[in-house]
Amino acid sequence: MLRQVLHSKIHMARVTGAYPDYIGSITIDRDLLDQCGMRVNDHVHIANCRTGDRLETYVFEGERGSGKIELNGAAAHLFEVGDRVIIMHYATMNDDEYATHRPKVLLMSPGNAVEKLIRYEPTATHSK
Repeated sequence: MLRQVLHSKIHMARVTGAYPDYIGSITIDRDLLDQCGMRVNDHVHIANCRTGDRLETYVFEGERGSGKIELNGAAAHLFEVGDRVIIMHYATMNDDEYATHRPKVLLMSPGNAVEKLIRYEPTATHSK
């Protein structure tokens, strides 16, 4: 059986730009992508911690070291600069892959620097 499970997450990043006239997606600093394992064009879910809005889109690469978290296209109407967001990336895994997978989670500072990288460990209640 295949299941959708959390692959990686960027937790409490700040939106640095919202561009409704831009072709859709979310732009994320290349350093953040590298640290959590997300890739350009990956499908992500984004939660706005201020409004509770959630959406799905795909990833664009932002300038390395820029701290950019920018919402583009229609998604930009749901976010404001300064909003805290949670960016979640999922992967499809079988039970054997899941058993060894430890999602990477970047805990972010207000300036979009990584304060800490943690890994989620499966527990007995999350096993097969």
